[in-house]
Amino acid sequence: MRGFQRLQVVGNLGKDPELRYTPQGQSVCSFPVAVNRKWSDSSGNSHEETLWVRVSVWGPQSEACANYLKKGHPVFAEGRLSVDKGTGGPRLYARADGTTASSFEMTGENVLFLPTRFEGETAPAETVEPKAAEADEIPF
Repeated sequence: MRGFQRLQVVGNLGKDPELRYTPQGQSVCSFPVAVNRKWSDSSGNSHEETLWVRVSVWGPQSEACANYLKKGHPVFAEGRLSVDKGTGGPRLYARADGTTASSFEMTGENVLFLPTRFEGETAPAETVEPKAAEADEIPF
């Protein structure tokens, strides 16, 4: 039996996309996407968490992402989860302070540019903006 895997994320770019080229000339664009979640527990306490997903897009779509996306833009990215070959899970790396951290990564096969709000408009109630993050909080 063949397996099937599909990952979909909706969030905001944590920084401007980075476009680069392989030695063979193929383009690849990478960008971090902040996926936020807010909820209240049974005691009424509010909680919030941000999950970062590093998206890599190849080919002509990568150049469109690099040209049109900027930090803060909302996107829908669909693709497959990329795992660390050594662990079979998220990519592990060492932070500047020496502690171990992990990074969720996906190979984007379809990226949709979602509409951004214009100045003066208010966000719909279900829209969640990414938390302000220092550069060293983004794991890539």
